[in-house]
Amino acid sequence: MEENKKITIIIDDAVATQNLAKNISDVIRDFPFVGFTVLIIDAKQFMATDLLPANVFFLGCESPKPGSFDYIEDLFEHINLAGRKCGIFSSNGKAIEYLGNLIKKSEASIGVPLISLEENVDKTELKDWIHSIFKQGNGDE
Repeated sequence: MEENKKITIIIDDAVATQNLAKNISDVIRDFPFVGFTVLIIDAKQFMATDLLPANVFFLGCESPKPGSFDYIEDLFEHINLAGRKCGIFSSNGKAIEYLGNLIKKSEASIGVPLISLEENVDKTELKDWIHSIFKQGNGDE
């Protein structure tokens, strides 16, 4: 069996973001995403070492430039994440734009964003979105 894969989800402290991150984590822990370990981290506690073991990571926030993302903004200006896959999510279009620009600076491969106006997004839709993030780039899962 393949080695356990690490996924990191970095979020702000908005309740809607936390709920969506939990839904993402729950879907990843279920078939067909067997063998993945998910770590959800509040942006205030995030450190670069949390991202090192993750080939796939997710970022979510409810407003552009949340104060808790200051360190992430600085880090992504100076770190090269080429070859890593990233999914961004929010219920706010401006936040999605902010996250997209942030990821571009790091050179990570960014997938189609998830804009969810509902905290309880359809599990099938969520599974398809996560699968598309994993498949981007080199086509492996």
